[in-house]
Amino acid sequence: MKLIINDREYEVSDENPTRVLLWVLRDELGLAGTRFGCGAGVCGACTVHVNGVATRACISPVSMVEGARIRTVEGLARPGPDGRPVLHPVQRAFLNAQVPQCGWCMSGQMMTAAALLEQNPSPTPQQVVDAMSRNYCRCGTYCRIKKAVLAAADALAQETKP
Repeated sequence: MKLIINDREYEVSDENPTRVLLWVLRDELGLAGTRFGCGAGVCGACTVHVNGVATRACISPVSMVEGARIRTVEGLARPGPDGRPVLHPVQRAFLNAQVPQCGWCMSGQMMTAAALLEQNPSPTPQQVVDAMSRNYCRCGTYCRIKKAVLAAADALAQETKP
């Protein structure tokens, strides 16, 4: 079975097509940035993008994403002119706002935020709260998360100005 993850093709076994994407990413492919949280699609720690849509990897059978474009937190950064990674505006904003504490939810938070900003580049504060409301943070950094998402939106707007 062919998976396209972070613009790279991977071949994975199709012996058990009901196994979930999370374990394929972490255990088979070594992309451990996607976290296991609740295992029921509730907390959002396992959020990845499937064809640009924020998706819970812990409940997504790998057979359902075959041929789809999957992006993990490892794929948010892009190569710069010198080949070194340049952090995505969401990643930079989360660091600048000092959002991470324990860090467990951060990859899912950032993936949800990036999906939001791809669909709505200028969200209102309430739209950010609504979009992020299904991602849980054990440490309660919700105010900093909102601040970071709004800062990332501003940074993206500056990057796209002519």
